[in-house]
Amino acid sequence: MRALFTMVMPLLLVASAAAQDAEIDEQPAASAEVETVIDGGMASYYGRELEGNRTASGERFDPDELTAAHRTLPFGSKVRVTNVSNGDSVIVRINDRGPFSHGRVIDVSHAAAREIGMHRSGTARVKLALLVND
Repeated sequence: MRALFTMVMPLLLVASAAAQDAEIDEQPAASAEVETVIDGGMASYYGRELEGNRTASGERFDPDELTAAHRTLPFGSKVRVTNVSNGDSVIVRINDRGPFSHGRVIDVSHAAAREIGMHRSGTARVKLALLVND
């Protein structure tokens, strides 16, 4: 009897694991985000001297959050900002209006500028892609 148990037990464990895998596969997948390329051009970033000021959305500016200003995108939009020169990218949330400097397409927070390697130069050529939940 003991020999039968030692032969059957591994088979039961394998069958149980396969059943659990099947249950996991039946669960609906999390919603995927689709990127739509929307713009490109020069980006700049907000300095720390604006910390605490109100943004156009009404929240206080925090240079350590991954946020940005764009002229037309709705507040709360998620945008992937990619530095063309090094390929680094960051996802920011739009919470302000701007930039108001000629030739700029987006102003990012200091934290976002660090993520894409533009915090030393102050500006960078970027590509923008709007993230939309599918």
